[in-house]
Amino acid sequence: MIYGYARVSTTKQAANGNSLEDQTRALRDAGAEKIVSDSFTGTKMDRPEFTKLRETLKDGDTLVVCKLDRFARTVVEGVSVIRELIERGVTVKILNMGTVENTPTGKVTLTVMMAFAEFERDMIVERTQAGKAVARANGKKVDGRPKKYNADKVGLALRLLDEGHSYTQVEKETGISKSTLIRAKRERTAAELE
Repeated sequence: MIYGYARVSTTKQAANGNSLEDQTRALRDAGAEKIVSDSFTGTKMDRPEFTKLRETLKDGDTLVVCKLDRFARTVVEGVSVIRELIERGVTVKILNMGTVENTPTGKVTLTVMMAFAEFERDMIVERTQAGKAVARANGKKVDGRPKKYNADKVGLALRLLDEGHSYTQVEKETGISKSTLIRAKRERTAAELE
């Protein structure tokens, strides 16, 4: 069986050839007998219809998509899905890239895609590290989670504690957890000792 999969995340996609109608037409032209579609953002891999389709696909079936980004957020994720499918005997046809199947040519195609996936991942890491280095050089904190509460709110909470309010009372009043309050109090004491 030849299955087609189409996905849109926004109505704006109609303007650049990614509308469901455009994808459906291209998938039918490519031989898709049954077409499944989702209207979900590409940032979520858990798309109901695609999940059902992946479970349905079996040895000898073909999955046709217009572009890799229709079923994967990143090349890395796309390669992972493709590898899983070809290991199950499913042929994957990406209209703007080619066919990936469990043959020597399909394996070479997958290897090239994996190389680009690794390149993409490495470039993201490199850009992230460069951005962090610039931020650190400018005196900004870039590692760890950002602080949830600003200095004024933490200062207010510490003053309430100093006035004899309990941690439970201060937590109810400010919304700052007891563990955060204890840590802030410790940090203040350490700063005073310096």
